[in-house]
Amino acid sequence: MSPPLSGSSKNAPLKHTALRRSAPIFAALGDETRLRFIALLCAGGAMSIAQLTAGTNMTRQAVTKHLRVLAAAGLVHDIKAGRERRWEFAPSQLEEARRSLEAIGQQWDYALGKLKLAVER
Repeated sequence: MSPPLSGSSKNAPLKHTALRRSAPIFAALGDETRLRFIALLCAGGAMSIAQLTAGTNMTRQAVTKHLRVLAAAGLVHDIKAGRERRWEFAPSQLEEARRSLEAIGQQWDYALGKLKLAVER
C-alpha cells in the first residue's frame, strides 16, 4: 500500500487551510437548533424568522443569534424582501465540509490499511 500522494486529490492529506475553512462549519452544525434550521431551509427554501420560530418557544433574538452563527460559517445568507428578511441555505460551504470529511475518511482508511499489513506480517 503506497502512502497518500500530495498531488493526488483523492488520497492527499487534508491541508491545514481546508481544515481552517471547515472548522467554523462543523462548529455551527454542532448545535441541534442550528441543524434543525438547516434542515428547514433545505426542505422549505428561504424562510423568515417568524417562519423558523413557528411552533417553537424560541424568541426572535435566539433565532437571530443562531442564524448569525450559520451565516458566519457561510451556511446561510439573508435576502431582503421589503421590510422582511428571509434566510436561505447556501450549499457550497456544506460541500466543502463534506469534502473535508471524505479526505479524513480516506486518511483513516489508509492508516488502517497500513496497520492491517503490519499485523498480518
